[in-house]
Amino acid sequence: MKSKITRIIKEEFLALIPPTLYFFIALHVVALVRALMTKGMGITPLSSVAIAVAALILGKAVLIADLLPVINRYPDEPLFYNIAWKTTIYLLLATVIHYMERLVEYWRQAGGLVAGNHKLLAEMVWPQFWGIQIVLLLLIVAYCTTRELLRVLGSDRMRRLFFGPLPLPVL
Repeated sequence: MKSKITRIIKEEFLALIPPTLYFFIALHVVALVRALMTKGMGITPLSSVAIAVAALILGKAVLIADLLPVINRYPDEPLFYNIAWKTTIYLLLATVIHYMERLVEYWRQAGGLVAGNHKLLAEMVWPQFWGIQIVLLLLIVAYCTTRELLRVLGSDRMRRLFFGPLPLPVL
């Protein structure tokens, strides 16, 4: 029983690493773009911690979404269908998280959720928000494309396509 639980936890942890690592890097790109668009001050260590938490949330959200029967809606169609479908779902999730991240800041300032949301809607720099969404869209398309290619081609074939044949170990 214990070995089965340990095996499941290990599998879940290993499955969580790729999307979390990808989104950790992707969200740092988004944070850098945001910093350059606003003050040009860069990424602070505190924002890296917040990005790490957001990456863990997105990584786990991807794993949970992948368990839903509706996520792999077009497995026998050309890859474009699943890529577009998954990109839409992940982008909606990322948009909600992006908006909620901003809302939490304004909620603290305004002292309440409704007041914070009202203040956010009044003060949001919409071109900046949509610019970040475009960057997220491109990053999510790249993620979904890679995942679909990996699903269809398999990890060994993808590894060979990217890195060539692996050398045989010398004994």
